Amino acid sequence: MDPSSKAHPQDSHVGPRSNSGKAGAVQTPANAHLGQDKPGMFDAQGSIGKQFTPEGALGGTAQKIGGPLDKEGMIGKQFTTEGSIGGTVQNTMGGKSKTSN
Repeated sequence: MDPSSKAHPQDSHVGPRSNSGKAGAVQTPANAHLGQDKPGMFDAQGSIGKQFTPEGALGGTAQKIGGPLDKEGMIGKQFTTEGSIGGTVQNTMGGKSKTSN
């Protein structure tokens, strides 16, 4: 047996070595979203804001009820991104948020 191929006991805990840089530089499903812009929670595409769109849970229910709650109705139009309530939320709490590395 070649002595250079023997494992040294002090190195037995060390796995394969890589010279490709920091571990965080390797993209995996767990860190794929880091460093990218994503909608803020209250943005029209965010996790909370999208519920108020006509396709979302709350906005969709209002669309089914119709009348003043419809997106074109007196109440419903206030919750669109152009409306007084939805527009204010979009302008103050919407937009993109940067995920940290």
